[in-house]
Amino acid sequence: MRKSRFIVLFFLFGFIGGRSQMLAISDTDAVVEVDAVSDSASVARDFSLSEAVVTGARYETDIRHLPMTVSVVGRRVLEESRESSILPVLNAYVPGFFSTSRGMMGFGVSDGASGQMSVRGIGGPVQAGLPTTGMLVLIDGHPQYMGLMGHPVADAYQTMMTERVEVLRGPASVLYGSNAMGGVINIVTRKMNEEGVRTGINIGAGSYGTFQSEVNNRVRKGGFSSVFTASYNRTDGHRRNMGFEQYGGYLKLGYDFSDNWKLWSDVNITHFNAANPGAVDDPYIDNDQRITRGMASVALENDYERTSGTVSLFYNWGDHWINDGYQEGEQPLDYRFNSNDRMYGVSVYQSVELFAGNRITAGFDYFHFGGKAWNEYITDGHKEISADKALDEYAGYVDFRQNIGSWLTVDAGVRIDHHSQSGTEVIPQAGLAFHMPGSGELKFMASKGFRNPTIREMYMFPPQNPDLQPESLWSYEMSWSQTLFKGRLYYGANIFYINGDNIIMRLPNPEGSGMLNQNSGEIENWGAELSLSYRFNEVWSAQTNYSWLHMENPVLASPEHKFYAGAEFSKGKWNWSSGLQYVAGLYTELETDTTENFVLWNINGSYRVVEWLSLYLKGENILAQRYEIMKGYPMPKATFMGGININF
Repeated sequence: MRKSRFIVLFFLFGFIGGRSQMLAISDTDAVVEVDAVSDSASVARDFSLSEAVVTGARYETDIRHLPMTVSVVGRRVLEESRESSILPVLNAYVPGFFSTSRGMMGFGVSDGASGQMSVRGIGGPVQAGLPTTGMLVLIDGHPQYMGLMGHPVADAYQTMMTERVEVLRGPASVLYGSNAMGGVINIVTRKMNEEGVRTGINIGAGSYGTFQSEVNNRVRKGGFSSVFTASYNRTDGHRRNMGFEQYGGYLKLGYDFSDNWKLWSDVNITHFNAANPGAVDDPYIDNDQRITRGMASVALENDYERTSGTVSLFYNWGDHWINDGYQEGEQPLDYRFNSNDRMYGVSVYQSVELFAGNRITAGFDYFHFGGKAWNEYITDGHKEISADKALDEYAGYVDFRQNIGSWLTVDAGVRIDHHSQSGTEVIPQAGLAFHMPGSGELKFMASKGFRNPTIREMYMFPPQNPDLQPESLWSYEMSWSQTLFKGRLYYGANIFYINGDNIIMRLPNPEGSGMLNQNSGEIENWGAELSLSYRFNEVWSAQTNYSWLHMENPVLASPEHKFYAGAEFSKGKWNWSSGLQYVAGLYTELETDTTENFVLWNINGSYRVVEWLSLYLKGENILAQRYEIMKGYPMPKATFMGGININF
């Protein structure tokens, strides 16, 4: 009955969308928009016919021809947020996306860590204590997750290195393979396009001893370009034993041999020290972490009128030292957990236009991932190995896109993915994009997502199980969007249905005592997402987005309702923005069905003193709401930060 009602709603929505395009105002100067996120803090970023995104197709393509939903957060939004991490910004501007946090700054790893991510209820933990493995983070198209644990490390994804963030909402496994089951966050790194030298310095300080700093330098001279950024961030935290300290650096070098061939390479390293105080009713002592994460890549790109492609190599690594701590009445642990992990691979694709309106993309990926984990004892320094394992993944994929006249784009793709432990998966997808009069877009998408079991789930820590099989799901989506009044107004809406099985869960061992990881879980989610933005004039603009999610089998870190409304005022030397976010039905504990509702009001302002110097002030949760995103970790009340920006 639930599925029948959803199908009726699906086609009713399509009928309404079709009727809407017949009534739409014709506007030949209107531009195409990706989603209600933008280069300005509160107005949708408009994409003209010559502009493109890369996440939904590997190559740069007009968003109108993609059947999936992609949201874009631009550089200006990231800078004006004054956030060191990209995740709080995505929480506000991307409907359907949510990530957890436990304080002003820092997510950490291991028990008590936050930074768990989900889109439409997929990606976050099915059970308490399990990390994000169904949501894939990319940096310039390269997968970023721990070789042993199989999950991203939230503190590694900083705004300092980011030109824009593209969030694909829904499965993207055809192009990106395992872990892209719920969606993809693609961090597109910074570039220097104009000739010359640009330098920027940002320094800020605020509540609870919080300090942020960043310096960046960008150079272009002829075909050569470089980007360098470095940052230092710290906070005492709003609770005892909750300090966080982070050092980060990013370097990118590029050379354009011609308009058709480009070579670039980059390296990013971040180190952080984090302390976890534990839940307020069950605190930890000395639960500390020292984590270093790094990535490096090199890519050779070609771009011609009818073909484009890239050959790239990448390498990610991590070094982790963790003191799991102890609780009152217990003895301190006599060992420390250590791990070294790595992931490297090669990615090759070429996209070809065989004839007018056609585009075929073929690619190959090879990934090698693994590492070593051990407990090192304090008394005599001996080590007990808990894992020393590596696995491989090979995949080939083809994506076919065909324009039929000026009113329809057909897309179909398939990936064949082989995992050295869990075997071979075939992943298809198909979609339609109808280009309606009045700049309206009506889209349909059906896609399969999957996730291979991680080394942690198969070989590390009870209840490991080497016989695990991949998780999989099917997602069905329909969307309608339109820009009107020469791009001043944008609105969009979509509905989706997700059904999955073989989800890995911890259950009683059917053949013995204790627990065992098993492919026994199911997913059935459906919902809707809405977004709207409007520029009133050169001074005022506003936007809002809302997402509703129903989960037959609830998971953590996925609210039922998420609403955001923001406005921006910009005139002369002044720039002010304010946003209100409402979250309801957020599960913080599954065993007791504990949910949380809260309203957050943030405000951000800046004043340009001279051309090269500006001052800023921001306040978060200025209503001083009491709320938790993670059970037992109350968030801070009102916090404030002020600082300066220098650009020359």
